[in-house]
Amino acid sequence: MPPKNQSERVDWKDGGTPVSSLFDDPYFSLADGLAETRHVFLAGNGLPARFSDGFQIAETGFGTGLNLMATLIAWEDADLPGTLRYTSFEAYPMPADDMARALAAFPEAAARALPLLSAWGAGQRRFALGPVMVEIVEGDARETLPRWPGQADAWFLDGFSPAKNPELWDDRLMAAVGAHTAPGGSFATYTAAGFVRRALQSAGFQVERVKGYGHKRHMSRGTLCDTP
Repeated sequence: MPPKNQSERVDWKDGGTPVSSLFDDPYFSLADGLAETRHVFLAGNGLPARFSDGFQIAETGFGTGLNLMATLIAWEDADLPGTLRYTSFEAYPMPADDMARALAAFPEAAARALPLLSAWGAGQRRFALGPVMVEIVEGDARETLPRWPGQADAWFLDGFSPAKNPELWDDRLMAAVGAHTAPGGSFATYTAAGFVRRALQSAGFQVERVKGYGHKRHMSRGTLCDTP
């Protein structure tokens, strides 16, 4: 992992896809990032069918904010009462101008993104995005996530590739994910790497490998096992 507090610099592939200069990895699918989020993180966690007032989503890797925007769209389309809680752990926040450029590629997200971009540009890391109560926890997730007092109903595990950023997928962090999951809670991730699946199984999840998005053959999802 690059040194702490190093600012993120974004490169742009083919003029439109943001790529992390720290990890040499794109922030979302080169095919359709919004469709990828819906397939992997929303459908992978059985959402929006499981949504309810006070539902808590937690995420590793906030990135462009696209997962948050897709979640907001899904909540609004479901026309549900109440609020949703969304906590994300991010070590290398993306500059606001780059975030705006990335989200502009998705008209559905861009149409709702102004409050996010305004809060982000002002340095706010706790704010309301319509019915979604957002909290971004900056710093190394290996340190910040174990101290988080929350319990997630669903996890979006969206760090950069395990091959390029293995620290965000190690056994101790996956154990912390399991420890901060509510009974019956779930996770979904684009990766099907064996060591990640084994770490999540050790953390208490029943893990399955399922069809991935686009050219990716497989992804992983799972539900926290019942404890005696």
